[in-house]
Amino acid sequence: MSQRTSGGKSSSTFHFVAGLGSGTLGAVLLQPFDLLKTRVQQSGSHSIRAVVRDIARSPNALTAFWRGTIPSALRTGVGSAIYFTTLNVIRQRATALSVATAPAIDPRHSSSSLPKLSNTANLVAGAVARAFAGFILMPLTVIKVRYESNLYSYKSIAGAAKDIYRTGRIPGFFAGFGATAIRDAPYAGLYVVSYEQFKKRLSSWDFSEAPTPTDQSAKDMGGSLSATINFSSGALAGATCSFISNPFDAVKTRIQLQPRKYRNMVQTCRKMVTEEGIRSLYDGLALRMTRKAMSSALAWMLYEELIRRAETTLHQEK
Repeated sequence: MSQRTSGGKSSSTFHFVAGLGSGTLGAVLLQPFDLLKTRVQQSGSHSIRAVVRDIARSPNALTAFWRGTIPSALRTGVGSAIYFTTLNVIRQRATALSVATAPAIDPRHSSSSLPKLSNTANLVAGAVARAFAGFILMPLTVIKVRYESNLYSYKSIAGAAKDIYRTGRIPGFFAGFGATAIRDAPYAGLYVVSYEQFKKRLSSWDFSEAPTPTDQSAKDMGGSLSATINFSSGALAGATCSFISNPFDAVKTRIQLQPRKYRNMVQTCRKMVTEEGIRSLYDGLALRMTRKAMSSALAWMLYEELIRRAETTLHQEK
């Protein structure tokens, strides 16, 4: 990769491409979990098995579990690209502020080449980047959720977009943005903080005994080891933050699927709790935690590895 910035870091274009690739791959592989989560939250049913049986009765059961893959892959792929690029820009700018940076870490004790920031800086950077990406991708999010639902019989993405515009005009494409922003911004901020902390802890466990300077393999953490640490950290952070933010996800799904019945976040939350109990706010939790843990682990591991290799290549070319 020949593109570079003045600081010797990989370019924003590379961060965009790395985010796009990692996000798209994760979305395609894990689409069945997303589909099941939407169906469970839509129906108010607490039985994943019943939903699986219902989908399995479709004429083409295998294809049915991947319904909505195209809008999901577009949303997640492009969303990840925008998110990682924005996050990188914010973090690079933050490194110029002494209050935002964290103490330097020995490369042998780190699984990442990304900027090291304080917990507060990571929290703000993650939240701002996710809110920005979420707003840009909101129309695709609404289309994706409706496409996965069996309340609508859309035959194409274009058909879904036309129907949403016909019934809700432009605001229809941003239904549930309030709940989405409240869910995603704190989630992303907490995620970045948790992810960095898990990486730090896991790296320190493995390197309690530092290798000697004469060991040539000790210059950097090995690729396979760093990938394992990043994958594990991504999974742990994803599962933790999914549990915290699930109520907002359940509310968001109801608003996007039935905007006439569920008008806003407060009314929807009150209606769900009154009619179905507090448990309705955690519908789809197991599916969401599983999907988020796996998708976050895959996305961040691939993204970190691509960036690490780019940084290594750029350093060798200098």
